Amino acid sequence: MDNNNACTGKAYTGIDYFRCVAAFLVVAIHTSIFTTYSEQCDMIATRIIARIAVPFFLATTGFFLAPSYSKDNSRLAKLVKKMSAIYAFSIIIYIPINIYNGYFSTEYLLPNIIKDIVFDGTMYHLWYFPAVIIGATIVWFLTKKFGIKRTFAATLFLYAAGIFGDSLYGVSQKIPFAESVYRHIFEVSDYTRNGIFFAPVFIAIGAIISDRRVSISIKKYVAGFVISFIFMLAEGIIVHRAGLVRHDSMYIFLIPCTYYLFSLLTFWRGERKASLRTFSLVVYIIHPLMIVAVRLLAKLTGTQEIFIENSVGHYFAVSIFSAVFSLIFTLLCQKVKRRKIKSAAAPADNMLTARGQRTWLEINQDNLKHNVQILKNAMPEKCELMAVVKAQAYGHGMYETAVCLNKIGVKAFAVATIDEGIELRRYGIRGEILILGYTDVRRAKELRRYQLTQTLISYKYASLLDSQGISINAHIKIDTGMHRLGIDYREAGDIEKTFKLKHIHISGIYSHLCVSDSLNAEDIAFTQKQISNFRQAVDRIGQSGLALPKIHIQSSYGLLNYPELECDYVRAGIALYGVLSSPDDKVRKPLDLRPVLSLKTKVILIRTIEKGETIGYGRAFTASRKTKIAILPIGYADGIPRSLSCGKGYVMINGKRAYIAGRICMDQTAVDITDIPDVTEGTTATIIGDGILAPTAADNAGSISNELLSRIGSRVER
Repeated sequence: MDNNNACTGKAYTGIDYFRCVAAFLVVAIHTSIFTTYSEQCDMIATRIIARIAVPFFLATTGFFLAPSYSKDNSRLAKLVKKMSAIYAFSIIIYIPINIYNGYFSTEYLLPNIIKDIVFDGTMYHLWYFPAVIIGATIVWFLTKKFGIKRTFAATLFLYAAGIFGDSLYGVSQKIPFAESVYRHIFEVSDYTRNGIFFAPVFIAIGAIISDRRVSISIKKYVAGFVISFIFMLAEGIIVHRAGLVRHDSMYIFLIPCTYYLFSLLTFWRGERKASLRTFSLVVYIIHPLMIVAVRLLAKLTGTQEIFIENSVGHYFAVSIFSAVFSLIFTLLCQKVKRRKIKSAAAPADNMLTARGQRTWLEINQDNLKHNVQILKNAMPEKCELMAVVKAQAYGHGMYETAVCLNKIGVKAFAVATIDEGIELRRYGIRGEILILGYTDVRRAKELRRYQLTQTLISYKYASLLDSQGISINAHIKIDTGMHRLGIDYREAGDIEKTFKLKHIHISGIYSHLCVSDSLNAEDIAFTQKQISNFRQAVDRIGQSGLALPKIHIQSSYGLLNYPELECDYVRAGIALYGVLSSPDDKVRKPLDLRPVLSLKTKVILIRTIEKGETIGYGRAFTASRKTKIAILPIGYADGIPRSLSCGKGYVMINGKRAYIAGRICMDQTAVDITDIPDVTEGTTATIIGDGILAPTAADNAGSISNELLSRIGSRVER
């Protein structure tokens, strides 16, 4: 019952709503809803149909966990920590019932407690939580090592082994060796419905659906679900009538049934329903307590015939009690969360310093969202924003930036390398991802696997890529005068032949304006020539009878200085992050863009040196007076240019400029704070932000914002 949301423009509303359906299906299982009227109907409803509930929850975990499988283990650790906390709380609240049931007076108590905590749950429904922890861990590490397809094959094997200890146990009993193996398994875990045999395959199914890039039609998913559901019903009835069942949680057709059902739910998109996640989780945890409460209340009020002896009445009473309790609990959680958010409105500097960062970036996602809207408003109506997120989104952090953009509806991204594109996919990013640079043709399978769009840098390169025999989406780059990558605009034959390659699907054609940032008359003339050259190439494509794909030529300055161009994309890079390349840049269409990034550190040491003493490497700074120096834990390895050494650059401390004293080191920088009052160890120093704009800092270093930002080191926390 994972609470993470997907990284897309809209939330998976269908998944959120079905959480509640699944929770009440579990209640139906544990109250045997139809036993009063028909044992057969109850068996079909609760022992076959309702068995879809827990696999759905497990698939949900895999679906939202999948984007991080190939990153570090922090996401898995977060899930394990969260599930362990919920599990521990659930164990505690059921201790009174366990005492009443005589649980703690059983023989071999300690081994049984260990077994129950690890596999079976200390209450009959709590097995789910250790199953999630174990199953997610298995799938996580297998996927990191072998990929999701091989992992799914391995989990199918585990499930197949488990099913012969579950719904097909009657078959195992007839084979002495198998019966002996399962007897030993049941000494460790009462069921094969656990985190080893049962959970992994459904978590893997969720991961596969999350990683799926090409969707078949919804009608085929409906047909697949209906067919697999019918077969699961038939399978369940057959194994029950044949007396093969030891337990009835695992069916062969439960796997495709879960796959098609979950896939269908992903089509239902809309607003996020976070409250339903908490609500359904609480219903799952609390309903056995409500069963006890209903039974007690019915005895006290003399209504046993309605609410205990009648299974339908019993089910609805338990469901209502569970729903009311869960609703109250959810509302209280929301109230507490709002208070926490309000109390967390303290300055970010204080929070970050308290957490112990040495140097950090603050990413203002509100400003990022604002810039997206401003850029979209400046573009022609049918033009789409392509967010350039190469080089860690110009130093801002690819994950933080791309996920935010995807959530607010940006569906096209540009990167420099295939590995950056794969990283985006593994973050869960949906939409087109264009690789602007070169990719080795031997990686063609990865281009297809991750549904990446490759730039074709020449006809020769396109031919080599086509010879791999793998269907690939691509954009043709046209060299209109920059003379870097691309097919020369005059080579009409090469452009036409590229369109006709067998395995390459051309979905776009573009060029790059190399001096669009300049309003110098000569540069304007060159840019207009590039635009004309591009139009010639595009017109020839249309005249040859080929279908014209999407076209794009504007980057940030292309939009700001040539907004009249009508293209299908604007590749926004530096402007997306709210700054220009240089402080003196003038543009024809100024926009209200807001800087997204602030780079900050803190004073870790203050020392006073006497007149004539020196600081740092090369003794490049000599004090002309008694000088107070602050040492900052940031250096050129973190992205602060060494060329800002010896007073060429400065930082802001307490609203005043503190000039850099001596040479910037790899990991530390010294600044002069002699004339700045109230500086103490722990005081924040701002390198970018608080009046220091990235273009100004870059200009002082003899560079541009693009370089300064993209060189911010990976060890700087975001």
